[in-house]
Amino acid sequence: MNFGPQHPAAHGVLRLVLELDGEVVERADPHIGLLHRATEKLAEHKTYLQSLPYMDRLDYVSMMCNEHAYCMAIERLLGIEVPVRAQYIRVMFDEITRILNHLLWLGAHSLDVGGMTTFLYCFREREDLMDVYEAVSGARMHAAYLRPGGVYRDLPDTMPQYAAQHTRNARGMAALNANRQGSLLDFIADFTRRFPACVDDYETLLTENRIWKQRTVGIGVVTPERAAALGFTGPMLRGSGVPWDLRKKQPYEVYDRMEFDIPVGTNGDCYDRYLVRVEEMRQSNRIIAQCVDWLRANPGPVITDNHKVAPPSREAMKTNMEELIHHFKLFTEGIHVPPGEAYAAVEHPKGEFGVYIVSDGANKPYRLKLRAPGFAHLAALDEMSRGHMIADVVAIIGTQDIVFGEIDR
Repeated sequence: MNFGPQHPAAHGVLRLVLELDGEVVERADPHIGLLHRATEKLAEHKTYLQSLPYMDRLDYVSMMCNEHAYCMAIERLLGIEVPVRAQYIRVMFDEITRILNHLLWLGAHSLDVGGMTTFLYCFREREDLMDVYEAVSGARMHAAYLRPGGVYRDLPDTMPQYAAQHTRNARGMAALNANRQGSLLDFIADFTRRFPACVDDYETLLTENRIWKQRTVGIGVVTPERAAALGFTGPMLRGSGVPWDLRKKQPYEVYDRMEFDIPVGTNGDCYDRYLVRVEEMRQSNRIIAQCVDWLRANPGPVITDNHKVAPPSREAMKTNMEELIHHFKLFTEGIHVPPGEAYAAVEHPKGEFGVYIVSDGANKPYRLKLRAPGFAHLAALDEMSRGHMIADVVAIIGTQDIVFGEIDR
């Protein structure tokens, strides 16, 4: 039987061919549809900087995390140091992105299983974080904010406000703009204070809800040994009881300076993976608050001053011939990366997202290979679904938190 597309992030792309015995699944064969966007091949024909926006479009729910791995791989080949302030900004946005991702996952997963309210709650908070993305980069989703050597620009001093409309009175506008009077960091700090209560609301709706537990407890169980053998990473691996997190085991940027805990499950079922991701949102909120405090106290450069890698300031470019040449060469010819190979991986919201680059010394990668976490998870869908009912397949697709942009790359 053809089944799907079911999940919102599968937007008409995943088709499962199920072999059934009545309503019991004997085999599930995932067919990925016509999504392949040839990112790895396109990158060989674009300069390093031109390929950056493609990263946003892989897992389009975790945009800046994809950019982060790509920039880190280039920086390893170049051997350049990223300013500390830029590292804190990157870590803060990685965690904002993790919350964005988990909010969409939670809303969509509960919607798949039959709960509408969580979806509306999650998107309410998601909207605030989308505004943060937009304030810093000008785009709600495809930010292209991280750059090799740092970030595109420093955090803005003002937060965009809602403009007056004929549909809202003055009091309503004042309430909407109440937490937008200060800088972007003030807005994020306000969010970190409000967010734990929001997560409590999601848990009130779901965690002890008997229907939710009936649909998720004991469904899609994966043992720690099988999870490791299948190549699981992220919450899928930690939900099975394996305490593996790159932020702790192989710290990058300033994660070694952060205080946070790694939630780990015990049973390896859909319910445990739900609990792990919900706790991850709380821990991400802790990290964001620490980054905000540090960034407020420590101004400084946010991108390398090596003009073979990063452009000079606009002011310098318009007043100095040498800087103008640097600017022109950088945006026409691109960065010349020394020959070699590098692999960089980040603890992406879905697992280990890795970028492997081979350089031959030109201004374009010779080869680019992406390690997408969702690919290994989708490959295990058959094993996780066998012996379950058709309705459970929906819960298993939801718990995998898969996005096809990265799976079909």
